[in-house]
Amino acid sequence: MRSALILVLCLFAPGIQAGERYVPGFEALPLMAGLEVEPGSAMAFDKPGGRIVEAAATGNVPEARIRSWYAEALPQLGWQPAGEDLFRREGEMLSLAVTAEGSSARVAFRLYPQ
Repeated sequence: MRSALILVLCLFAPGIQAGERYVPGFEALPLMAGLEVEPGSAMAFDKPGGRIVEAAATGNVPEARIRSWYAEALPQLGWQPAGEDLFRREGEMLSLAVTAEGSSARVAFRLYPQ
């Protein structure tokens, strides 16, 4: 049921399009256009208390644009804002650490138990 809801939201949510790329290791976390996943950055750990997933992406995209895109896209996928660059869904937290690197930006995604 949850997977079907995510699929429907991905197909019809503004800014999220069918055929879009996703962040590796994350369940239905879209990768914003203009970002590329850093090779070797994806890691996942399953623990009795929940899972921990990390990945990073970089691109020639302004830092503010990354923040605003995810702030709009994630609530459409069931993630509720829980602070600056922090989202909550079904007992899990998703944090985005967005930093400027010269003319480009880097975003580190981290999912962990609430």
